[in-house]
Amino acid sequence: MKGGDGCRPMIVQGSPVNRRRALLLAAAIPALLGLSLLLGPSGIGLPDTSSISGRAIIDLRLGRFVMGMLVGAALSTSGTVFQAILRNPLAEPYVLGVSGGAGLGAALSILVGGGILGAAGLPVTAFFFAVVTLFAVYAIAGQGGGMPSVYSLILSGVIVSAICSSVIMFLVSTANVEGMHTVMWWMLGNLQPSSWGDQLIALLFIASASVALWLLAPALNVLTLGREMAHYQGLNAGTVTVSSLLLATLLAATAVSMGGMIGFVGLIVPHVMRAIFGPDHRWLVPASAFGGGAFLVLCDALARIVMAPIEIPVGVVTALAGGPFFLIVLRKRMKYAWND
Repeated sequence: MKGGDGCRPMIVQGSPVNRRRALLLAAAIPALLGLSLLLGPSGIGLPDTSSISGRAIIDLRLGRFVMGMLVGAALSTSGTVFQAILRNPLAEPYVLGVSGGAGLGAALSILVGGGILGAAGLPVTAFFFAVVTLFAVYAIAGQGGGMPSVYSLILSGVIVSAICSSVIMFLVSTANVEGMHTVMWWMLGNLQPSSWGDQLIALLFIASASVALWLLAPALNVLTLGREMAHYQGLNAGTVTVSSLLLATLLAATAVSMGGMIGFVGLIVPHVMRAIFGPDHRWLVPASAFGGGAFLVLCDALARIVMAPIEIPVGVVTALAGGPFFLIVLRKRMKYAWND
């Protein structure tokens, strides 16, 4: 049955219904691609593809579309898994401080250099710091013993994220002008496309982690019922939890390394997709991936046209949308507990 907050176990919607909705969601992707190619700072329209500059503009807009789909899919899928594992409708990488830790690692990699890892250096460094941050949040929130509460996790995430932000500010203040500009623009959320090689590496990370999480979807369905129920079903809850958290952290770290500190995508989209497709993670994981990419592409389109020719960082748009949404969910969470 559906709970008061819309996140407890409910009757799974029929597969034919979900198939039709999935087709509609997939059909929206080409439309978003066309919108992304048409929108520019000077208005709506395709540039002259017969000129070198026109082809460069098309390539730039196509790169932004790919970046938006990859980053949005990674953040949304990561948020879906965090909410399932923690059984907490407020869980998402930005709120739990994972994005802050990944941001610190990415900032260090940007200012110091990728090192011997080359193009993979940025996401790998971001992933390492994100994992350390996740364990730090859990350690702080669980000092009283037992499973950390919703509010202790949120408070711990805010504390750790604030510490990471302070360290990033220190690094920025001691960097040269070029490094300071790069990190500051990146921190606000930036979908300016990197090289196609970097995007290909990010695609490999995101696709591999997403497929692995989709294969874990039946186990995630059981975990949402509680660890005791998972034990009765013969599920090794500890192994599934650790594996899922690491995969979700890899997704968040890769997204942060590509697009910067873009918040609330992992909060908004999983809730919307859960309302459309139901709680079955076999549907919810891929739907969140496509929905997250579509949402971020739309936010990027708004960022480009609202104050054209001035471009608003896409992280500002998602924060403006996500802040009120977070308050609504928090208010409902205070009224209806996940567990009675």
